[in-house]
Amino acid sequence: MRLSIGASLNGSQATFTVWAPLSLKVVLELKRDNGRPAPEFIPMRQEERGYWRIAADNVRIGDRYGFCLDDSHAYPDPASRWQPDGVHGISAVADGQSYHWQDAGWRGIPLRDTVVYELHVGTFTPEGTFEAVIGKLDHLVDLGVNTLEIMPVAQFPGGRNWGYDGVYPFAVQDTYGGADGLKTLVDACHQRGVAVCLDVVYNHMGPEGCYLSVFGPYFAKKYDTLWGRPLNYDDAYSDEVRNYFIQNALMWLDEFHIDALRLDATDHILDISSKHFLTELGEEVRKLERKNGRPYVLVAERDLNDLAVLQPLDQNGHGFDGQWLDNFHHALHVAATGDQSHYYADYNGLEHLSKAMQRSYVYDGQYSPMRKRTHGVPVGDHGFDRFVAFAQNHDQVGNRLLSDRLSAMVSPPMLRVVAGTYLLSPHVPLLFMGEEYGETNPFHYFVSHTDHDLIQAVREGRRKEFEGFHQEGTAYKDPQSQETFEQSKLSWDLDAPGRRDLLNFYRRLIVLRKSESACRNFARDSVRSWTEHNVLLWTHAAASPSGQALLCVANFGQSQQPVTLPDGEWQPVLDSQSVDTESFTGQDCPACGSIEVIAEAFLVFRAAVAQ
Repeated sequence: MRLSIGASLNGSQATFTVWAPLSLKVVLELKRDNGRPAPEFIPMRQEERGYWRIAADNVRIGDRYGFCLDDSHAYPDPASRWQPDGVHGISAVADGQSYHWQDAGWRGIPLRDTVVYELHVGTFTPEGTFEAVIGKLDHLVDLGVNTLEIMPVAQFPGGRNWGYDGVYPFAVQDTYGGADGLKTLVDACHQRGVAVCLDVVYNHMGPEGCYLSVFGPYFAKKYDTLWGRPLNYDDAYSDEVRNYFIQNALMWLDEFHIDALRLDATDHILDISSKHFLTELGEEVRKLERKNGRPYVLVAERDLNDLAVLQPLDQNGHGFDGQWLDNFHHALHVAATGDQSHYYADYNGLEHLSKAMQRSYVYDGQYSPMRKRTHGVPVGDHGFDRFVAFAQNHDQVGNRLLSDRLSAMVSPPMLRVVAGTYLLSPHVPLLFMGEEYGETNPFHYFVSHTDHDLIQAVREGRRKEFEGFHQEGTAYKDPQSQETFEQSKLSWDLDAPGRRDLLNFYRRLIVLRKSESACRNFARDSVRSWTEHNVLLWTHAAASPSGQALLCVANFGQSQQPVTLPDGEWQPVLDSQSVDTESFTGQDCPACGSIEVIAEAFLVFRAAVAQ
């Protein structure tokens, strides 16, 4: 059994546990009744493997506490559940057990059946709170979304941050609504048939307010990453570092009823031990599944084009359910925009998009000019439902110089071509907040640090990052600015020209995805894709003998193009140029061998007879 950490309240008694293996003495500083009377200093008992523990009576929710290491001042709890005074203040005792859940019958949604919607709580609504997200659930359910993916909510400095600078993984950002606010949102989602995926960061910690190194060797000395020191998963004392983050993952799934975790940048979780941290995490999550009698989904962000996260636990893999598919995004972006700057230089548009449609990985053993080495391996027989595809996400928008969305780069007809291409691809689709109606507000990178030197370092780091990316732009948004944050909020102006049409088109695509037999076939041999001129075509076989195959035709070009349909009769189902009705306006004869596809159009056909 794993040793619990942090402050655990049972009635009026609280047990405090902290890992500090190099300290000779640890004292609990306890401030009852918010500091009145004077604080108490209670020596803690040393236990095995560097843990210190003590129980205290007459403790109430909100009492402040910290740990004094070898006569130091009090530091906040590394496993703090509540930081009411910010990242530099000491911790507060929280109540993690009294929330009354209303989702007893909820059993989650398999990854293959999900339509994912990624959002940032602080910019999704004007209020920037969990409660305000609940107010938009009807919009999302009407759209057809059945899974919310929430960017990280672990406590970070100030009130503005993407969330990847979190420094208290167990504490929920107070400006969003804290722990009870998140639980209320999850509960409301489940009552509407919507699953919740939480983005978690186990590859690095934020730079401000992180006191982990004071307590012990949480960080590795032999590695370095883009974000500074990585976490210690494979050196001396690493067992307890693993325990810390595995307990965090289990907390989200068990206590907060989260359905899925998306792990940020798993290729930067550096570990050469005999059992990788991700494997151990996968094992513990599967144990929790058996205990609670419900499935949990693990998804990785990963840029290696390897199969480690997808391989089963009993085959020396990490046992994850899926991973993000950047290859598909990059090829789709180049096809739609022609942009081949920075990492897009590795992609040539339609040819690579056709390969991604059929094989998921574009680079599965080829030489990558940008990397200047061979990259990737074939996906083998891993189904399409193991890969999450998207046209936009927080990284691919926010890490552009102008933080501009596709709606600012391409025409409204091209937006529909892009939407059809990924929503009716065989992969699991993910939308980025606002794209469904063509939001034009940017999504900038923003922070609210308090350390002057750190603020300057962040500014300089962003400038350097853009040196090889989007040289045509000159505008640079200060990530520390309140204005930068405010500009990143969704407008929710659904009545701007063309937005209702685009929203309706997204709804129709999602209805097709959920209703067509072909869209439930994730077998690797079920899709065939090819290109003609500037047109991408793909067929998707039905999931059952009684079902009907689909044919999708996407013209990424600026002119009308002739294309030849595969043998057989094809019934028209959807035309992106007809945005107001369910009718198809492109062709009168479904059995034609050749058709003309107008510029920037997306067409869908259904086989006239079952397969």
